[in-house]
Amino acid sequence: MTPPQPDVLIIGGGVAGLTLALEIADSRPVTLVRPAQDDQGASRWAQGGIAAVLSPDDDLDAHINDTLVAGDGLCDPQAVRFTVENGPAAIQWLIDTGVAFTPDPDPKARYPYHLTREGGHGARRIIHADDATGRAVVDTLLHKVAQHPHITQRSDLAVIGLLRDTAGHCRGAYCLDDNAQPHTLVADDTVLATGGASGLYLHTTTPAPASGEGMFMAAELGATLMNLEFQQFHPTCLYDPEGPAFLISEAVRGEGGRLLNEHGHRFMLDIDPRGELAPRDIVARTIDAEIQHGTQGHVWLDIRHLGETAIRHHFPTILAHCLSRRIDITQQPIPVVPAAHYSCGGIATDLQGASNVPRLYAIGEVACTGLHGANRMASNSLLECLVFARSCAQELRAPKSRPSAALAPFTLPQDSNSNGNEEIPQIRQLMRQTMSQYVAIVRNDQGLDTAAAQLKALQQRLGEIAPNTENKAAHQQLRQAIQLARLTVTCARERRESRGLHYNLDWPDLAERASPSFITLDELD
Repeated sequence: MTPPQPDVLIIGGGVAGLTLALEIADSRPVTLVRPAQDDQGASRWAQGGIAAVLSPDDDLDAHINDTLVAGDGLCDPQAVRFTVENGPAAIQWLIDTGVAFTPDPDPKARYPYHLTREGGHGARRIIHADDATGRAVVDTLLHKVAQHPHITQRSDLAVIGLLRDTAGHCRGAYCLDDNAQPHTLVADDTVLATGGASGLYLHTTTPAPASGEGMFMAAELGATLMNLEFQQFHPTCLYDPEGPAFLISEAVRGEGGRLLNEHGHRFMLDIDPRGELAPRDIVARTIDAEIQHGTQGHVWLDIRHLGETAIRHHFPTILAHCLSRRIDITQQPIPVVPAAHYSCGGIATDLQGASNVPRLYAIGEVACTGLHGANRMASNSLLECLVFARSCAQELRAPKSRPSAALAPFTLPQDSNSNGNEEIPQIRQLMRQTMSQYVAIVRNDQGLDTAAAQLKALQQRLGEIAPNTENKAAHQQLRQAIQLARLTVTCARERRESRGLHYNLDWPDLAERASPSFITLDELD
């Protein structure tokens, strides 16, 4: 039997998508397209926690100010205030939903749950579930979603494009199943919760990062993209060239972890009085410089001085994982490197998650709300997912007329008998190498020009491979990733300054006026 067409289609099943589904399903039927690789996505691997003003000793203006400072002049103050003010209610919703946050064992504690501190924050305001907050939140929300009678989950589909009608409104998605058979999911409203673009880079903090496909699908419908050049690199990813990516939470530094170079020198204090708790762009750039000047390819993160009891209490997941990689963090420092972690740019949206394309919404990392500016402050990401998913749900619950225009056709390149199964992964690897070499933590004009030329050549090379049944989805997703990479490079070339996560050796100073960047697909030659 053919499943019913959704009223609201949500694409992506991390914290943002799951929260929206639960918040709206009592009012409207929902289809949640949640591919299997979402279990390896950014939400589940978020370790540190969620930033919110929860303690009586903290206040909203302090969190707002810390966020504005970290964003280096590019935050939207309205979006920052909206997010911070709605944070406590979002955390309480999670608690009411059943998320088991770590309690504070101190009987004199002013808040019942333990709060830690991370880079850029002037107070302890990070609520967490040990050192596996994302997993705890996702598992709790997934359990609730599975029980809801008005939420249909589809894990058998890969979304490769968005549908539009003749009025220019988004009307759902075009998908392929595991056998490359097409499916159209026609919806009254469509919400992208597909994650960021860290997968454009070689080294990332999650095993299966998105590569900006959702951003580009929106751009193909005419959506405006914003601040793509600001790609955050988490300062501390486990260095193990032979093993999979693994994030070492910022909470490790929040609890007193020290960064040491290969000579054992604690170098962050030479750069910033905040030391290891300086904003992430500063810490990542400083680590990168130490690595470039050293010989071992990484720096050390040392928490041995905290003692085995404290380490086991605060970081059980990190301890266990490092032991599985033959590193005992109670006895030896952790080798770490920066890795692509979070996209501060994305689909430009308002406070309800609406894009400039009617009936197309975006929430979570795929969106650019103005909260993060030029650099995201630690643990504001899950906060943004929650606040904007709940705000988007409130907007979508409001009655509105149903669309009546006819659907426009969706076209894909014609199938062929050619075999690009080996060449497609090669092209993706070359794309990631180009982005990591020229468009990463430190940039220059010549490198950006080289990246632009190489990515354009890769797009042309991919265009010469006509997809067959076996690789149709991979071909389409790589096409989207390469073009999103090209748009990112275009934004980086046009920013004639160094600000936040965008550091250009040829333009080391701040511009007199802080301006966000906006780009549409029309600007790609």
